[in-house]
Amino acid sequence: MDVLARAVNAALFVSHGIRTDSSITLHLMGGGIARRVRFDGESLRGVHPDERSISGHIKSIMKRPVPPIGAWQRASAGIAHSGGSIEDTLREWESEGVKSCVLDARGSRLGRLNDSPIGFVLSDHLPFTDDENATLEGCQKVSLGSEWLQGHACIVILHHLLDG
Repeated sequence: MDVLARAVNAALFVSHGIRTDSSITLHLMGGGIARRVRFDGESLRGVHPDERSISGHIKSIMKRPVPPIGAWQRASAGIAHSGGSIEDTLREWESEGVKSCVLDARGSRLGRLNDSPIGFVLSDHLPFTDDENATLEGCQKVSLGSEWLQGHACIVILHHLLDG
């Protein structure tokens, strides 16, 4: 849970504010029906930038029934959840014109980022499985360097590059 909370914190919170141009979708696939939880910086309210607060929101959503795939249900201001897998998210991104990239230390060096919407796929504390890698086959593999970094650190670096 702490890995997820750190990722949300890194993706959305800045000093004294929230990134209104960013969102993060968590894929909860640890058993049972696959669930996605989306935090949208543009409309997020009532979430504090600490792991305990963020984890509390995630845990409260996990107590609810999983909505159908693609049916995003509002949990609170700026937080929604839906059934679905990484494949479903990638399909949604494609229909929305979002370029999909997967972070991989063995990928090509991340070059200049343009203004089009970009979605980055990161693993949790474990490398992607063979099945997950097969799913991500169509995504561009990009690297932030030769070292494997923690996910929340990658998010901070990506924001630095996107802000520059």
